[in-house]
Amino acid sequence: MNNSHIRLNRATHEWVIYAPSRRQRPQEFPIASELPSSDAERARCPFCHYHNESILLELMDASGQGWQTRVVPNKYPALSPDVKPLRSLSGIYLELPGYGHHEVVIESPHHDQTLATMPLEAVSTVVETYRQRYLTLMAIPQNLFIIIFRNHGQTAGASLRHPHSQIITTPIVPRHYRWQEDEAQRYFDDWGRCAYCDMLEFELCDRQRLIADNDEFIAFVPYAAEVPCEVMILPKVHSADFGTITPHQVVQFASILKQVLLKLYQKLNNPAYNFAIMTAARYKANEPQLHWSCQIRPRLGTPAGFEMGSGISINPSLPEADAEFLNS
Repeated sequence: MNNSHIRLNRATHEWVIYAPSRRQRPQEFPIASELPSSDAERARCPFCHYHNESILLELMDASGQGWQTRVVPNKYPALSPDVKPLRSLSGIYLELPGYGHHEVVIESPHHDQTLATMPLEAVSTVVETYRQRYLTLMAIPQNLFIIIFRNHGQTAGASLRHPHSQIITTPIVPRHYRWQEDEAQRYFDDWGRCAYCDMLEFELCDRQRLIADNDEFIAFVPYAAEVPCEVMILPKVHSADFGTITPHQVVQFASILKQVLLKLYQKLNNPAYNFAIMTAARYKANEPQLHWSCQIRPRLGTPAGFEMGSGISINPSLPEADAEFLNS
């Protein structure tokens, strides 16, 4: 397929333009590889030398002799739990104090580790850390929305090399996510089925875009991927709420997440990327149209004026070609 064409994302109803004539092979995208860390960098790394007593959660390594993950408050939080999320008017405008939680998950005591190369047991501990903090934070009534995300590499927004991810809670549901919920509801009303369940069933049968699958999860390049080598991970059993993940599923999710990130690490020379665990907002956890997911987007290009002005992505790389490349 060499001509430009436009695809519709079945779950979100967003259009994506594909322009193969602009296509670069994934390995030809400009990737800024980071230099190895220095002794000076490790000496000033706050996660290597964290002495603050405000550790929110600490899980031990397999030996039981040392810690594997720590959750700590973000030193420069976007939001704070010390205020009340009471709405008020400022003239004609609505506002509320910056209530929320902003936490950092330190994923390893080792400065130069990354999820792609960590042992499966260590990645499973990271996922278990996500689960425990998610349940703790969702138990607070003021938290309506929780996002667990990871920025890897400077161009993806990571200010520190030490392996870490973040958790933010908000007292509002972002419009972008509420819109996705509405699209999922519309699909369910039309077809009586979950759009994501339909997608994973088709991808398992079609297999053109499949990256990995195991007993509990599937990973694939979405049919309407917005960026090159984008990958989505879905639980095979319908669930709207990440907090329902079982111990077995923790290991299975860690396994497929590591497998996908290792493919990106090896094929794209450790690219910058973002991933986010997208889960139901409060009061939506048991609804049949919603399905939690993990979305991974390598930073291989830069959105330009058309994307900003139209809200439509132009992807120069076909999902089927990306899947073939990652699987080769």
